[in-house]
Amino acid sequence: MGTWSTTALNVMKSALVDPVERDHKESDAAFRKRRIIVLITLVIGATVLYFSLKLEPGDPSFYALTLVLAAVWMVGGFLSGPLHLGRIQVGGSIRRPIVTPILIGLAVGGVFMLGGLVVRQIPPLADFTENVLAHARVGSLVLIVFIALINGVAEEIFFRGALYSAIGVKHPVIISTVVYAIATLASGNPMLGFAAVLLGYVMGLQRRASGGILAPILTHVSWSAVMVLALPPLFV
Repeated sequence: MGTWSTTALNVMKSALVDPVERDHKESDAAFRKRRIIVLITLVIGATVLYFSLKLEPGDPSFYALTLVLAAVWMVGGFLSGPLHLGRIQVGGSIRRPIVTPILIGLAVGGVFMLGGLVVRQIPPLADFTENVLAHARVGSLVLIVFIALINGVAEEIFFRGALYSAIGVKHPVIISTVVYAIATLASGNPMLGFAAVLLGYVMGLQRRASGGILAPILTHVSWSAVMVLALPPLFV
């Protein structure tokens, strides 16, 4: 294996596999409080998501509800308790994850693009995908991009921040991914649920490796940018 391949493999292990040492313990009372707030936020967020994606593309209420949804995830996340940005091993030092998560997000976006080429050939799946992408084709593209990115940040603050911390030490990656997928399925669109499983698992691994939400946030917003800007033309 060449030097470049070895370096790339080590970077990916640091980003997704090898956790850094950290001490993010909290009291039993704080843990119970976090769980209660997470549960309440999940119910409210799933309800708002359901109604937002029932709206017709171009309906001004869609923009308002999706911004409300972002606010729900953010407020619930911050109210639940302390959140951490996280760090990963880069070379011989521990630092904030910046470049690697962005590259991972773009790579996952590329995988979804390839998947889109297949999905568009299967009418039922293409219809479910088109139902989501239609919102990106109508109205202000700048506003749609902003909403997609702000919701990406908000979801990570809650799902890989508050929810992940509320699960405890047993299987938080799997459990947080499953809960994320179930909450996303409140939209009534199975393609969004499928995307949540794949994306959620990758970001759950990042959360476990880094101990924080910065890496998942950067991956999510990078992926969202690809989905909003590059995926819709495939389904025209």
